[in-house]
Amino acid sequence: MDKRPSWDEYFMSITRLVAERSTCLRRHVGAVLVRDRHLLATGYNGPPAGLPHCDETGCIREKLGVPTGERHELCRGIHAEQNAIIQSANYGTGIRGSTIYTTLHPCSVCAKMIINAGIVRVVTDDSYPDDLASDMLSEAGVEVDRLPDLVRAPVGDDSDPMRIGDADPETRTG
Repeated sequence: MDKRPSWDEYFMSITRLVAERSTCLRRHVGAVLVRDRHLLATGYNGPPAGLPHCDETGCIREKLGVPTGERHELCRGIHAEQNAIIQSANYGTGIRGSTIYTTLHPCSVCAKMIINAGIVRVVTDDSYPDDLASDMLSEAGVEVDRLPDLVRAPVGDDSDPMRIGDADPETRTG
């Protein structure tokens, strides 16, 4: 059996590396935008460009005791998905029809941006407590896959560049 990672595993591994750039004290999150097996943009969570990072200023959310998934406006940081979308806009890279890989399921604010940007698929590594985000992505027809639940494509099957593969328990990832 070929030990090469599937395309989803490959791009998620890049997404995990991108997340390592985060300076958030709560979570390191990465996002990668991909279309036709080509990386378009990356993003990680952190403050706006040029502002001090949370590892320097402290976490407002921690100080106020704000639970995960609530009061997104009480944060110095921009989410990884938002930074990837902004980066693509800053460099004139069209992302309509792309897939976004994220280390954490998008929140409702990011879900709205994903929908309006025309991103058609989200591949996530982990869940997030935001039912509204899941509902909106589903309602908009955005495909959402969690990587540990995906299956490798059979070796040599390149008929569909984003094909996940057959449900063979021997080849399951995660």
